[in-house]
Amino acid sequence: MTLLTLLTSASPLIAYAAYNIVVPLVERRRPSLSVIMNMQRRRWVSNATRRETPFDAILSGNIMSSVSFLASTAVLLVLAVFAAFGQIPDLMDALGSVSVDHGFTILDVQVHLVIMLILFVQAFFAFTLSLRQFNHFCIMLGALDHDRVTTEEEIDAITRMNALGAKNFNSGIRAYYFSVGTVAWFVSGWLAVAASLVTILVLAHREFFSTAHRTAASAAVIAARHRPRQAPPES
Repeated sequence: MTLLTLLTSASPLIAYAAYNIVVPLVERRRPSLSVIMNMQRRRWVSNATRRETPFDAILSGNIMSSVSFLASTAVLLVLAVFAAFGQIPDLMDALGSVSVDHGFTILDVQVHLVIMLILFVQAFFAFTLSLRQFNHFCIMLGALDHDRVTTEEEIDAITRMNALGAKNFNSGIRAYYFSVGTVAWFVSGWLAVAASLVTILVLAHREFFSTAHRTAASAAVIAARHRPRQAPPES
């Protein structure tokens, strides 16, 4: 296996890791859609402290159902990759009809399947961790005492738990996005590199420049305008 083949094969995994490292650094200068939505998460928790209805439980249940579905899908994808290891000869025959780079060896394909496995396992762990954190969020939300005023520190702590669940959910979703590049590799190594770069551009646009970003930012500004101002302390 040549170094170039290895780099093109691992390019989706490298791009995935780089994106997760660089985006938090960019968020220090420009808030992403995820950062803006964390403001809405705090509003959610703050409002939940003032109502005793099943509304918040229903919302939390819907979120956890989505995460659970994607975690189950990740398990199926992991099993599919394991099954592909047992069908290497048939897979090589199939690649002969779709691949532009006809120089792939059995070792090349085996290494690439390992890279695909790493991405899908990462997605599985991210989704299951997200599910656990959203479960903790539900418990913390249910433990609120409505007979007293909830402190800002409690609201911040519950919001952070919700935000952690969302962060890991996004990490799992990104693994799915970058896995598109691993599929493109079977056609051409350079197509995998191109797909990884396009995925970065698409995700960056969605996080920082999309219509959803502008809409969420507008909602945050409107909410801030209507937030009741604290009375100045009496002298």
